[in-house]
Amino acid sequence: MPLPRPLRRLALAATAAVATAALLAGCSGGGTGSGESVNSEPVTGGTLTYLEPQTWTTLYPPAAGFYPNGGIVNNITDRLLYQDPETLELQPWIATALPEVNEDATQYTFTIREGVTYSDGTPLDAANVVANFDLFGKGDSSRKLTQSEVINNYDHGEVVDPTTVRFFFTAPSPGFAQAVSTINSGLVSNSTLAKTAETFGPGNATTVIGSGPFVIGAEEVGTKVTLKARDDYAWAPPSREHQGRPYLDGIDLIVAAEDSVRVGTVVAGQADAARQIEAPDEAQFAAPGLALVAAPTNGVNNGLSFRFRNPLLNDIRVRQAIIAGIDRQDIVDTLFTANYPLATGALAKTALGYTDTSSFYAYDPDKAASLLDEAGWVPGSDGIRVKDGQRLAIAFNEALPQPRSAEVVTIIQEQLAKLGIEVSLVPGDMAAQTAASLDENVVQVYHSMVGRADFDVLKSQYFSKNRNTLLNLHPADGSVGDPELDTLLAAIASTPTVEGRTAASAAAQQYLAEQAYILPIFEEPQVFGLRGDVKGFHTESVGRPSFAEVWLDR
Repeated sequence: MPLPRPLRRLALAATAAVATAALLAGCSGGGTGSGESVNSEPVTGGTLTYLEPQTWTTLYPPAAGFYPNGGIVNNITDRLLYQDPETLELQPWIATALPEVNEDATQYTFTIREGVTYSDGTPLDAANVVANFDLFGKGDSSRKLTQSEVINNYDHGEVVDPTTVRFFFTAPSPGFAQAVSTINSGLVSNSTLAKTAETFGPGNATTVIGSGPFVIGAEEVGTKVTLKARDDYAWAPPSREHQGRPYLDGIDLIVAAEDSVRVGTVVAGQADAARQIEAPDEAQFAAPGLALVAAPTNGVNNGLSFRFRNPLLNDIRVRQAIIAGIDRQDIVDTLFTANYPLATGALAKTALGYTDTSSFYAYDPDKAASLLDEAGWVPGSDGIRVKDGQRLAIAFNEALPQPRSAEVVTIIQEQLAKLGIEVSLVPGDMAAQTAASLDENVVQVYHSMVGRADFDVLKSQYFSKNRNTLLNLHPADGSVGDPELDTLLAAIASTPTVEGRTAASAAAQQYLAEQAYILPIFEEPQVFGLRGDVKGFHTESVGRPSFAEVWLDR
């Protein structure tokens, strides 16, 4: 089957890049290539060519956590509040000030900025803001639109007056202020709120209407999305230095799945920027005229979730043995760079609520072997341990959005084989991986991460009614295997004070470690490769690109 036109062009560019990368590095490409500034001040104009490893799947904001989705939603929508990506401080944006919050965090009142419009000309007013959160906070099963995982205990919103809205919750919802700053709360027009899950999907991108600095101008399904600057944009977060229209005229977001294509094309100057530069390719961006950005994701670390309800893993000694048998430092040293620090707990050190639980994750193969012996697993004829006629054979998913997932599992496979544990990797594309991950008889160990700069991120990952990565909630019968874990996680999202949430998060992290439910591996960044003349590039608080201040120094 022939390659789609944009990818075909990139493949040709990458082929040339392989042969000439050494000559092209530091020489003239799409811009100056020298790393020296041509302009002392930002200039307006030009189109940025940006490469994504995967295509987007939906532009429904509550489902925009997948990075290709978020990279678009972050640039076409505004939010009530802005979270500074450096300090994680919340600041005004479409709301003119931080909200008034009642004592038990069950009511939030926002004042809405006047004069903001969507790109179809309709007003972003109080009624529209309430309509957004009434959908995001509850979802709509009839249209297959999910409830936002960042909004807890939502009841309803009310229009107080033309510029004031108030939201009510059935229980404390202390994470709501941060929630309204995330891409999952990107504000969309009334016509967009009427969409279904299907019409938020591919083939419909140009009909998704936001109020952000860019508008979706064109779509080639599965291969390319074109963003165009909105000339009348005038409501950037007040704290940002650049106000008004984006500097760029537009952005071509092109899907380039092959690492070598993304890297080679940027190095050759045929594209301006690319996401997910793998660790072995980072060194290429140290050359003159190129740059590397590694943005923290400030949430749950890249790691493993053990499906403890599966018979193979329901003995804590087996889970502890697997943890003790995996040399995480070897994985990081072999596959990654200093941009991927070894995890010291469930959360990244920069995440709110971080607690060091690294003592639970020490590499100790002798201890691992003893634990397996105690649990009754003895070596079989081929070296794989057996018990009651069953082999100790466990399957991992491949986390396709995460860096080098298959290679991580391959190293684990080699390490655990020495202990008599057989590891396999479930094959398949994103749809196959998603389907397999929902069945603990198919995937016993789930590899993933999630970014969100709020205490609630721990609940998002492990709570039975959120991502449920442990399959604590059994998909078939609806039962919960460990109610205490759910209670601890729920407390993070419903304790009204910062002190209380800090303590609740620490308690949940300690419990996850004590029960050997997880093995954090490394703190995952989002790594971007850029031409040196791409200026003003930065990301939002969990690593999605923000293009409103980007300009081309040419």
